[in-house]
Amino acid sequence: MMSGLVVSLVDASALRAEAAVQGKKVVFTNGCFDLLHVGHVRYLKEASQQGDLLIVGLNDDRSTRGVKGPGRPFVVQEERAEILASLECVDYVVIFSESTAEGLVGTLKPDIYVKGGNYRIEELPEARMVAQYGGRVYLTSLIPDRSTSSLVSNMLAHHTGTGE
Repeated sequence: MMSGLVVSLVDASALRAEAAVQGKKVVFTNGCFDLLHVGHVRYLKEASQQGDLLIVGLNDDRSTRGVKGPGRPFVVQEERAEILASLECVDYVVIFSESTAEGLVGTLKPDIYVKGGNYRIEELPEARMVAQYGGRVYLTSLIPDRSTSSLVSNMLAHHTGTGE
């Protein structure tokens, strides 16, 4: 089975238009996906189950630093994109440089916009965009204690001898 591809926004727009013509439901989600872990994988699998085609917006290195702080990302954008695109549940990956995916959502107009259960719809600037064109926002199940930050904290605690 073919895994996903890393594409430009122009190509993603064309793929989205083609999917619409074919009557396919397009799902879009976004994030930094730094240090891919089981929480990310479960989230992306659940997102992909909401439609026929999953496009993932990936924050570039600069915007990841802006969102997550200095010292991030741990993995460069090209490698994060390649890892995401290798997942069976991901069809396409688009790298973007803004701190939010509002622009991508406005351009792609996915049928369903997905974010994690740790968010509230009211907090998502992308949700306002989705509402404007009549799409749907879906929040995935919350996967407790599965985040890059908790993974890094665990590693540091064990490395410095403060862990169990």
